[in-house]
Amino acid sequence: MEGVDESGTFRPMLRAGARFDPSAANKPILVFQDVHKAYKADAPVLRGMNLGIERGEFVFFTGPSGAGKSTLLRLLYAEESLDSGRILFMGREVGRLTPEAIPFLRRNIGVVFQDFKLVENWSVTENVALPLEVLGLPARLIRQRTGEALERVGLGGRGNDLAGTLSGGEQQRVAIARAIVGEPALVLADEPTGNLDPQLAVDILGLFEDIHDTGVTVIFATHDRSLLDIRPRRVVILQDGKTIDAPNGLEDPEELDQLQVA
Repeated sequence: MEGVDESGTFRPMLRAGARFDPSAANKPILVFQDVHKAYKADAPVLRGMNLGIERGEFVFFTGPSGAGKSTLLRLLYAEESLDSGRILFMGREVGRLTPEAIPFLRRNIGVVFQDFKLVENWSVTENVALPLEVLGLPARLIRQRTGEALERVGLGGRGNDLAGTLSGGEQQRVAIARAIVGEPALVLADEPTGNLDPQLAVDILGLFEDIHDTGVTVIFATHDRSLLDIRPRRVVILQDGKTIDAPNGLEDPEELDQLQVA
């Protein structure tokens, strides 16, 4: 079966074969080249963005509401299209993928949303298992992988609960488990703590850090400055259609004046 090797181990679909460029193995996982996107001609969301993100990085994307954080993430998983420029993911140009190839792209990208996007009258297990069922994996492997993902997010033993009966923090943990159950190369978090109280927000950030520690590349979009201060990490600020790259975080805001605008 495509997607499962002889030992039953899930192989992310874009990492091998014709859909993956082997020459990109030691290159950045994501490259933005002169990326432009506008909904109104006089108010571009992105104006010539150039940026590279290495494999295994944890990068915060921040900026005020409407700065383009969610738009940028939607461009990455081909929910929206560029006006001009290129986005390369694992060596492939996202904008040139055929409609048939887009599902393979998305199998390598886990996405976590602010509003969870769970089916509330489904069980926790059913919600988390959905990406694997789409792949057509064997039921035994789906049960195993789903259980492991729930354990990783602290919800072991809660698989039979209906998603709609959980607290907001628990629902976000289910959404994270669903995003990682397919072992994606990249996890995108779109304001994942926006609906949570401060302590829960810190807990959820910790989960993403645990995921990152396994070698997964994480892009965490947030407008919550307090999360950026917890631990110095690379921060990309979106502002007025441009990006400011702060490789060492925002510990010294005065240094932002010296940062290069991409």
